[in-house]
Amino acid sequence: MQQANHNRKSNRRGSLLLATASLTLFFPISLYAQLPAGTRDASSQPETQQDPLRSQAAEALSKQDFATAIKLLTPLAEKNPKDAQVLYNLGAAHDALDQTSDAEAAYHRAIDANPNLLDAHLALGLLFARTGRTSNARSELSVAAAIPNGDAALRARAYRALARLDQQSNPAAASDELLNAIKLSSETPDDILLTGELAEATNDSAAAEASYRRLLAADPDNAQATAALVHLLLSQKNFDQAEPLLTAALQKHPDDPTLSSQLASLYEFQNKPGQAIPLVEKLHASHPQDAAISRLLAHLYVRNGNFEKALPIYASLTAASPNDPTLLDDQADALIRLRRSADALPLLQRAIANPQAFPSPAAYGSALSHLAFAATNNNDPATVLRALDLRAKVLPPTPSTIFLAATAHDKLHQVKEASDLYKQFLAAAKGQFPDEEWEARHRLAALEHMK
Repeated sequence: MQQANHNRKSNRRGSLLLATASLTLFFPISLYAQLPAGTRDASSQPETQQDPLRSQAAEALSKQDFATAIKLLTPLAEKNPKDAQVLYNLGAAHDALDQTSDAEAAYHRAIDANPNLLDAHLALGLLFARTGRTSNARSELSVAAAIPNGDAALRARAYRALARLDQQSNPAAASDELLNAIKLSSETPDDILLTGELAEATNDSAAAEASYRRLLAADPDNAQATAALVHLLLSQKNFDQAEPLLTAALQKHPDDPTLSSQLASLYEFQNKPGQAIPLVEKLHASHPQDAAISRLLAHLYVRNGNFEKALPIYASLTAASPNDPTLLDDQADALIRLRRSADALPLLQRAIANPQAFPSPAAYGSALSHLAFAATNNNDPATVLRALDLRAKVLPPTPSTIFLAATAHDKLHQVKEASDLYKQFLAAAKGQFPDEEWEARHRLAALEHMK
């Protein structure tokens, strides 16, 4: 059951490129033992005080028969509304079945009955973390970690969960929380991995690499540690070290999506999209709904000149995320390369309508470049010039954009502007664009007679 629950939670991640280590912190704590953390076996109570429902519920929990446990614990909780342990056990059973709202309500009732019940604060904090309520999660986990005389292992788990919550936004605080966890319990492989990730977050690459290699020395088959080290090496463009690590790891973990994606990315960095495509096609066949994998495959198809294969993937992605400007731009780029500029234009107009939605000014500028090129092919010089004016606010001109501007002014019979820009283009091109340079010289000669 523990492994089944792990798989169910992992399926929620969305992107397979994300590390899985952090997710284990947010599982219901009831799945980490034969009985949920904090539950009491009925035999621990004097026989005269036992309600038969208690022993039956304890047996159901011990068998991880959570549906039966809920049926038994619900009337028990109604009869004992101040029994924090019963209420917590009820919440843990709901939690194990992903009945989030019922679990949350039961945990709150348990905390109301006993504000110092560490198990309930921890479980509620983990539930909040799983459902994206970070502020609430941090509050509950902080209470759990600070409960005096609380179970050391559970307090350590609260600190580890806090470290994962703070990993991106406050790596210094996350480091302190991880150290507090290690003081309460032995260091785990996940702790070593997180230590490296936190070092990366603070740009301490040497410390990060040392942590990942320490973990691999202890556990050479650890796929997460390999992926973390490879991620670091790829960011440093250290391809010679990354490739043998990946190929060796994939021999042991041939279906690992993260390692496969990293090897595909490495081949792309090396300008070998043809070698990357089979890897990502296999991933895509296994995970057809994973948007990150689909997007990577479409991108590789474009890099390899397989525009007709990329286009339906981009069309499907933009249908699912119609407000993602970079997806619209990618689909339009594929259309332009297939000589369908008229179809690309409306996509690009939608994309540039919200500049703040782009991940960077450069990405926005790239979409404007595509818009100018599509408008040129569609004989729309006014749109070309509007696109290039906007682009000039975020990116410097290139020989290609200068040439597009020159031809747009030329089509509008704006002789002086066109002549000046053709001259600028020839000065910048320096033999790199022979066809366009020939055209520029030809048009300059023609324009001289029109002055």
